[in-house]
Amino acid sequence: MNIELVPLAENDREQFILDNQWSFKYGAMIEFGERDNHIDTEGEMIARKTIEHCIDAPDNVAYRITSDGKNVGGAILKIDKKTQHNHLEILFVMPEEHTKGIGYAAWKQIEAMYPDTKIWETCTPYFEKRNIHFYVNKCGFQIDQFWCERFRPECDIPEDDNQDGPDEMFRFIKIMNK
Repeated sequence: MNIELVPLAENDREQFILDNQWSFKYGAMIEFGERDNHIDTEGEMIARKTIEHCIDAPDNVAYRITSDGKNVGGAILKIDKKTQHNHLEILFVMPEEHTKGIGYAAWKQIEAMYPDTKIWETCTPYFEKRNIHFYVNKCGFQIDQFWCERFRPECDIPEDDNQDGPDEMFRFIKIMNK
């Protein structure tokens, strides 16, 4: 299996968004079934505008994850060249490609591509047990915060985007050893 991170091409943008939405929706449906109340009014776990905001943000870079030339996922990173406190905004692997080591291989490539990173940060919904296992047990992140009704994060997500998706999220950090 040959995993590569390929910069997102403009002509793949729409499919990238749809693949991202399906991957996140799949996780919610596995956990909650069709009755999921975390799905937004358009029937998605992650809103199109959230993904577009991540792709289009000035310091962000989007990649397609490919396996032997086939699109199998994607990642969006926010790279702060000044502080080197970088964010994994989105990482997804298509559900039919789960348990093949693709996400981990992609993550290791991301770390290698940005060796000056001091801290990586990401988040995931509270119910995504696969993601929590992946970030903590496989990739070496630590749970730093739990966002819920009594604790709201200070972040740069547009306010109306906070209405999309789950109200409860874990934030993870990984302090890189130099």
